[in-house]
Amino acid sequence: MAGDVAWQWNRRQRETALRLGQAHTVIRGRTAAVLMMAALLLFAAIALALGAEAGYWLSGFDAALADSLRARMQPSTLGVVAFVSHLGDLGAVAAASAIVLALLLLRRQLQLATCWTIAMAGIVPLNSGLKALFQRPRPLHDHGFIVEHGWSFPSGHAFGAMVFYGMLAYVLLRVSPHRWHRLVVAVAVAMVTVIGLSRIVLQVHYFSDVMAGYASGLVWLVLCIAGAEGWRHRAASP
Repeated sequence: MAGDVAWQWNRRQRETALRLGQAHTVIRGRTAAVLMMAALLLFAAIALALGAEAGYWLSGFDAALADSLRARMQPSTLGVVAFVSHLGDLGAVAAASAIVLALLLLRRQLQLATCWTIAMAGIVPLNSGLKALFQRPRPLHDHGFIVEHGWSFPSGHAFGAMVFYGMLAYVLLRVSPHRWHRLVVAVAVAMVTVIGLSRIVLQVHYFSDVMAGYASGLVWLVLCIAGAEGWRHRAASP
């Protein structure tokens, strides 16, 4: 539903721009600013709730959900969820990113290739920096399907999925026929959602870790897309 709402909004913006004889913008500056501010506020609210004594309810919810999943999830279900989760692994994202970059270069889409590279290159240092800042231990589990090391907050898979699949959707919106745009947006939203939720189900991240990963990833994604759109319009101006 969220993907379809985004597509409908983008379609209306495109039709209005064409009717007025203007260049279509995937995301406007005001929209980008609002999205970034909302995501920053969400991240700050989660971080403050986890760090403040008054935010015990969030930590309690995280722990209760993790305990419930550890007690109830069946191995067969966890095996399927682990397979889905691997779609957001650093190795998988890096390999897919290299393929996308190569295709963009072959198509001589140098601007898109540059923006793509910047967006992908920012995933690891930004998320690792936030993890090092908060140093939250991961939830405990013993199912053995996935073993993760390092800090938990915010989720790297949620952050990476938001940036990778979001930026991939942006690239496809730029280079593919308009009839495919609705499917592109829907699939991107679905992939971001299932990868993030898989980390909660596998008990390698708390619920708040994933929500914070989404929020911080969205800030970087919107910044990269807004920058790419600004570059595109400046290059098209006489």
